[in-house]
Amino acid sequence: MRTLFLLTLFILFTNCEKEQPHSFKVMAWNILHGANDISNGKENAIAIIKEIDPDVILMVETYGSGKYIADALGYNFHLIAPKETPLNDKGTNLSIFSKYPFGDRIDTEYPFYLGGREIIINNQKIRFLSNWFHYLPWNDAPENMGKTSEELLEWEKTGTRFNMVQNVLPYLKKYAKDTDAVPLIFGGDMNTPSHLDWGENTKTIHNNLVVPWQTTKELENLGLIDTYRSLNPNPLTHPGITWDSEGEVDEHRIDYIFYKGEKIRPIKSETYNAFFNKPITVNGSKVLYPSDHGIVVTTFQFN
Repeated sequence: MRTLFLLTLFILFTNCEKEQPHSFKVMAWNILHGANDISNGKENAIAIIKEIDPDVILMVETYGSGKYIADALGYNFHLIAPKETPLNDKGTNLSIFSKYPFGDRIDTEYPFYLGGREIIINNQKIRFLSNWFHYLPWNDAPENMGKTSEELLEWEKTGTRFNMVQNVLPYLKKYAKDTDAVPLIFGGDMNTPSHLDWGENTKTIHNNLVVPWQTTKELENLGLIDTYRSLNPNPLTHPGITWDSEGEVDEHRIDYIFYKGEKIRPIKSETYNAFFNKPITVNGSKVLYPSDHGIVVTTFQFN
């Protein structure tokens, strides 16, 4: 009887061990006005998410649609807003979906553009922050503004985005210091090009300019790693475009997933994009695209 009992315990623990994931997939997506700008927009967003099948979603422009989408797909849902806010509130921007259990809330003074939640994956606590920065200052082709690199960096400080970055930096610094114990994943719609896409190797397409854009540079200075560019290091062959308006010349990579922490590492990162209300094909399924922003998907592995 004792042998049978021990054997049963062994099988149970072995099965629990097998169920622990060795990798997980994170998706960052601005769905545009709650995916309500086209007919069946929310259903189309659901279909796209179902095909990509992420474990965690950092959603921007949730605007009341998040709980509906999460329930349809079977995700846990966290609205980045004060605790008493209704989960279908149409004025809330950010949210997080998860297939895994939530831990503590990560509240900030600026829930419209930064907030998060701890998520427990593989018995490891990970902090996830969802983010949005204002698009101003914006120019479809900054290289054609007639400014030097230094002047472009000064221009970058003239809009709303610069102050928003300054507001969230104390939070990012706080959590970035703790990543030996608790890894940090930060992602969303930053509405800015990356300094990693404006280096020496891209001068030929940027009017001979090298621009260390400050928004992404600030994150690098904190030790956060741009997952897409770290795994796809050549911006010419893998531009990773997530903003492209039909009929315009304005292609940029402005949506990101960053991370910091030795306990996890990215092993694959890709982007999906289509013009608003035009078909996108994901895993052979064709769906009308409900957003004006592309999608970033990064798969992480536990070290």
